[in-house]
Amino acid sequence: MVVKEELCCLGIDYNQVELGTVELAEPISQEQREQLNKNLLKSGLELMDDKKSILIERIKNSIIEIIHYSDEMPKENFSIHLSQKLGYDYTYLSNIFTEVKGLTIQQYIIIHKIEKVKELLLYDELNLSEIAYKLHYSSVAHLSSQFKKVTGVTPSFFKQLKLKRTTNLENL
Repeated sequence: MVVKEELCCLGIDYNQVELGTVELAEPISQEQREQLNKNLLKSGLELMDDKKSILIERIKNSIIEIIHYSDEMPKENFSIHLSQKLGYDYTYLSNIFTEVKGLTIQQYIIIHKIEKVKELLLYDELNLSEIAYKLHYSSVAHLSSQFKKVTGVTPSFFKQLKLKRTTNLENL
C-alpha cells in the first residue's frame, strides 16, 4: 500500500505493483525518481535500479513466500520452481545469488526452513514428524541434523528452552 500511495502522491502512473516490483506506465524524471526513493526510504523501502539486486530480491521473496506463507511446499524441487517462476535458468539464478549474497540459494532455503521449524515448534501444534513431512524433509533425522547444524541445538532442546522461558515468565 505504501508504494502505491507514494506513486499516487507524486503523480506517477503505474500499470501494476507486486511484491518487490513496480511496472511504470511511462518513464519518470530523475527528480521524481529521487523524490520517490526519498519517500520510500522513510518507510524502510528502497528503490533499486540494478537488475541483479532486483533479481536477488525476487529470488528471496519467492523463497520466503513458499516457506513462510504457503500452506504447501512446491511438488517440484526449489530449483525448478524458482526457474519457472522467475523465467531464468537455475544455474544463472544460483550464480548471481551466490555472487551477490555470499551464500548459495540452497543455504538461504535451509536458513528459512529452519526458521519455519522454530516457529512451528513454538506453536506446539505439530510434532517433529509432522513438521518434517510438511517441510518436505526426507526424515526426522535429516531435519534434526540440519536444525542442529544451523542453530547449534536439537529441535527437542530448542522446544525445552521455550518451555523454560514460559515457566520463568509465569513465575514472575
